[in-house]
Amino acid sequence: MTETRAAYDTVAIDYARLIPDVVEGPLDRGVLAAFAELVGGAGPVVEVGCGTGRITAHLRDLGLDISGIDLSPGMLEVARRNHPGLRFDVGTMTDLPLPDGGLAGLVAWYSIIHVPPQRLPGVFAEFHRVLAKGGRLLLGFKAGDRRVRLEQAYGHTVSYDVHWLSADRVAAQVADAGFEVRARLDREAEGQEKGPQSFIMAVRPGGTAR
Repeated sequence: MTETRAAYDTVAIDYARLIPDVVEGPLDRGVLAAFAELVGGAGPVVEVGCGTGRITAHLRDLGLDISGIDLSPGMLEVARRNHPGLRFDVGTMTDLPLPDGGLAGLVAWYSIIHVPPQRLPGVFAEFHRVLAKGGRLLLGFKAGDRRVRLEQAYGHTVSYDVHWLSADRVAAQVADAGFEVRARLDREAEGQEKGPQSFIMAVRPGGTAR
């Protein structure tokens, strides 16, 4: 966690410059649009691991009442500057600064890739805690089964891990945390990506989720 925070604090400005506020690819945009439509106006949504806020802003534009949480104060400084109408708070996905059952939706868009696989069950349990019954969960991640140690990123010397995660294992862990997995999309690499990508949508049982 300390390494990841330090790395993203270091690269924040150049990250925002090199990855502008757009969502790449029609499949990715379709997943986000489906999530936004399913959550609708049911209540507040949080993006966990929001970085510079580009996905948070995209989902806001799709009609969600959304805010962001991230480990890195440096990334959040950029997010607040680029998206002054949105709220961004410092926090960790293992101990979210949120009450029990208060969210209609939670998005972790390529943020669980920095969590060692053995710690993911605890993360998903925390996501379950903060979602209301009927609340929606959306995960996006690099699909595979390997750890990559990064020493250079976005023009800077850094030191942190990126985990490529088994989609089958993530789906099983989400279910074990008490969610019902409602949809899953696995796609091949596009553009500069180095491997397949996966997206999982799940719901906390109960309530009135569609």
